[in-house]
Amino acid sequence: MNTGIPERLNVVKVKRGRKPGQTSQLSTSTPELNKSAGIPQKPRQAADINFACLLAWRLRKIHTFAKNSGLKSRLNFCADGNTSDISALFSITHQTHHSMSRFIRKKKEDIGLSPFALVFRGQKKAEEIGLHVIDFNLDNVSDFDLHSTEELGTIPQAGTIRWLNIDGLHEVELMEELARAFELDNNILSDVMNPSVRPKVQEIENGIFITIKMLQYKGAGENMAAENLSLIITDHVLISFQEQPGDVFSPVRERIHKHKNKIRTAGPDYLAFALLDVVVDNYIYILGELGEEIENIEVNMMDDPRNQMLDNINIYKRELNFLRKNVYPAKEMIMNLAKMDSEFIHDENRLHFRELQDNVNEAIELSESYREILYDQLNIYHTTMSSKLNDIMRVLTVFSVIFIPLTFIVGVYGTNFDILPEIHWHYGYFAMWLLMIVTTGIMLAFFRWKKWL
Repeated sequence: MNTGIPERLNVVKVKRGRKPGQTSQLSTSTPELNKSAGIPQKPRQAADINFACLLAWRLRKIHTFAKNSGLKSRLNFCADGNTSDISALFSITHQTHHSMSRFIRKKKEDIGLSPFALVFRGQKKAEEIGLHVIDFNLDNVSDFDLHSTEELGTIPQAGTIRWLNIDGLHEVELMEELARAFELDNNILSDVMNPSVRPKVQEIENGIFITIKMLQYKGAGENMAAENLSLIITDHVLISFQEQPGDVFSPVRERIHKHKNKIRTAGPDYLAFALLDVVVDNYIYILGELGEEIENIEVNMMDDPRNQMLDNINIYKRELNFLRKNVYPAKEMIMNLAKMDSEFIHDENRLHFRELQDNVNEAIELSESYREILYDQLNIYHTTMSSKLNDIMRVLTVFSVIFIPLTFIVGVYGTNFDILPEIHWHYGYFAMWLLMIVTTGIMLAFFRWKKWL
């Protein structure tokens, strides 16, 4: 189909300096568009596109994403000359780079903001704010959604515990309503609206503020994702803040609905413990999934070490480092929470928070173990590859040494002197072959005797 676009496009370079958060793009334009925009016409060769393809292909950091996003298939346009996917290619490259920058969350425009400013400092992950309430006591459970902020200030009945879950952190008006309804300081809600805040626990005038990272891992080939979870414990209400719908708290909700046990009567502090316990257990589960994949590398490495295994080792090292970055601050937060002397934590529930310490310590020990295994695998890989290279060099050296005397014999009888008695001998040719075979046999026997073969 004729689109009116010339077959050869001119590639316009994008300046390196750009505003924070601005996406770098590869813009393509026709000579006519360049002329109308006042841009000097500089015809580009097909090598420009090939160079772009080669550059994207050589970025090893996008190896994992390429297998799942179809990047390799998009690179086929380098071979057939089709330029329709070039913008998509660089869009994928940028998305991959964005997903890789998981360790840096601070934005330039956030520098210098007041700690009391209610400004969302993260990446918007939910289009709409979700408000969900579970009111429960020993006998009854009420599960419903809130459709307006005016209902936030409703007080549950005496003896009833309320769990208010909020999905989405970007709505400033909602945070202001929460501050008025529950008498919360702005600096606390400012931390809630900052997903990159470090895990911590803080006692406030009318409750306890907790923040921790929830991790999600969908399996091999996927980057691990972190979501900030904030909890505010008050006398009869637990408020949880999440960046987006979907979490790991289904077991807790099921316990509230199906079991008339301690979770219905022990208070918001025990409910907070149950949520934190699920988060920490999820750390251990993710480590188990990673560990199984890491151990599979070790099994296959001894049989057939390949470059792909080195890529996998580096991928798992990166994911493990990302997990450790979030688990270590969680350990510090849980330790401070277990030691906290607060009226909002009942004495009978303090034992459970100390149990959290054991769980998070188990997660850290697992991460340390798998980290050591990865380093051992890296050493094994290099040792195995070095050993294979030595074997190859040994075989090549044996061949070289065998052919040295054979080359000498052939060289002697290849000279052009007039007096070479063996040349006129009837069996001279066969005698030369016999000499070469005997020499080769003697050398091979010597190498076997020395155990070089």
